[in-house]
Amino acid sequence: MAKRSYPLSKVYGLLEPGPVVLLTTMHKSKANVMPMSWHTMMEFEPPLVGCIVSGNDFSFAALKATRQCVLNIPTAELATQVVGCGNTSGQSLDKFKAFGLTPVPAALVTAPLIAECYANLECRVVDTRLLNRYNFFVLEVLKAWIDPACKEPRTLHHRGKGVFMVAGETIKLPSKMK
Repeated sequence: MAKRSYPLSKVYGLLEPGPVVLLTTMHKSKANVMPMSWHTMMEFEPPLVGCIVSGNDFSFAALKATRQCVLNIPTAELATQVVGCGNTSGQSLDKFKAFGLTPVPAALVTAPLIAECYANLECRVVDTRLLNRYNFFVLEVLKAWIDPACKEPRTLHHRGKGVFMVAGETIKLPSKMK
């Protein structure tokens, strides 16, 4: 098989780490939502998630100041809202109203859950040592919510430049992990 060189600017699409999430924050009585796909699991229990939020994003200042957020996991049915949230700034727009998303009070953090998402993870920032250099936050999941009616969620996976893949067939193989 002949292989060819691949542009480094496209490597992200090969390694995308998981489903697009909608990160919600609450700062100075203003709720905001932004799509995020640069995240990774770091530990099982307690669940730790590493994520990068651009310093140019309105959510960056809120997350840095409040040290809490919710990672909301949408399904493909919310693709239009996800892209809309990513193409606008929460600085001057109420994205919840603009994109028909329903904020729901969380149990342990001030940031809201998004009712339309099939899963919601209430988080607090537990490590900012890589924040100044890489805008990298380490989040601990404090409480997780899931819609039991959503048996096979078709999550969105960002491939770059407006291209998404939708999670498909699930396979189960033998594993020693519990």
